[in-house]
Amino acid sequence: MPAVIGKFAAASLALALIAATTSTASAQKKYDTGATDTEIKIGNIMPYSGPASAYGIIGRTEAAYFKKINDEGGINGRKINFISYDDGYSPPKTVEQARKLVESDEVLFIFNSLGTPPNSAIHKYMNSKKVPQLFVATGATKWNDPKDFPWTMGWQPNYQSETQIYAKWLLKNKPDAKIAVLFQNDDYGKDYLKGLKDGLGAKAASMIVMEESYETSEPTIDNHIVKLKSTGADVFMNITTPKFAAQAIKKNAEIGWKPLHFLNNVSASVGSVLKPAGFENAQDIISADYLKDVSDPEWNNDPGMKDFLAFMTKYFPEGDKLDHGTIVGYGVAQTLVQVLKQCGDDLTRANIMKQAANLKNYRTEVLLPGIQINTSATDFAPISQLRLERFKGEKWELFGDVISADVGG
Repeated sequence: MPAVIGKFAAASLALALIAATTSTASAQKKYDTGATDTEIKIGNIMPYSGPASAYGIIGRTEAAYFKKINDEGGINGRKINFISYDDGYSPPKTVEQARKLVESDEVLFIFNSLGTPPNSAIHKYMNSKKVPQLFVATGATKWNDPKDFPWTMGWQPNYQSETQIYAKWLLKNKPDAKIAVLFQNDDYGKDYLKGLKDGLGAKAASMIVMEESYETSEPTIDNHIVKLKSTGADVFMNITTPKFAAQAIKKNAEIGWKPLHFLNNVSASVGSVLKPAGFENAQDIISADYLKDVSDPEWNNDPGMKDFLAFMTKYFPEGDKLDHGTIVGYGVAQTLVQVLKQCGDDLTRANIMKQAANLKNYRTEVLLPGIQINTSATDFAPISQLRLERFKGEKWELFGDVISADVGG
């Protein structure tokens, strides 16, 4: 009899240990809507059509990169289900697509949706729902506001930092400049303009001779360029998206206006802007960058660039390697994969934001040397460094040192 009791006791103990182990394992895995043992469901909104459709290549690059990750086994054994919708760069459509992703598709979070006006339209909604609006594809300064908007984070250097860098360069090298500004009449354009004025400080009023805005619904900006030339300005600050940037470069050449030309980083793509505008028309344009340029032979033997080109050849062969959007999509997708790896088996929305705010000296190898990604609970601006560059021949040439310019939300 005692032997029988002993067997029962041993069996009970074994069952208790199994139950405890199972309980511990399940306790370690935490999921919110959109995550399971096998899947991480990610939402995205891109302008695959409309006036900013040149940026659609970013979303296509990300889809290709996540296919690569899935082919390699996923992240901690989970495959990425990437759901990307078109909003045509129309804020009302963005709202519709965000609601669909969150409430119908039930994604874990929305990642790298593009544009300042579109993201502004869903900013409060995403935060009220406590769904991460992660690594938005816009450099508006307001994305760095963890106190009031803890569920939204940018990725790229912010617009105000960029134009402050241009302003500082002008004050040092061309203090008597007469600046004509063309800017898109929305939050994106106004953010860049504010940075320029803040950077020029007290001299802004005398140095800026005209501020000319345009609407994305306009088919051409030719008349604005003619108007700006008439001011006699010798510096042109070109704050436009790719379609209009190419038009501006072409029109400048057509009417023989040759000011010192600054082009915002979001339109510095060789493939989608400078090549269509004509390389001969783009000589000596100045911009700023934080990513390596595929067209620059300096990176021919660079391991990070070799990995990028191998990825493009295998997973996105139809994509234009010279388009800045492909390297942006690749770099931000790599950053997201790092965040998801850090999350481990805690795939809750709160932990997604916690890990995104815990990137320490992280580098995707398409970043320029010396530039790192750093975030914290009080700093939601992952990249805050840039280098100036000048267009020569058929490529950008970097000059000067890495410049840091943090501007808070």
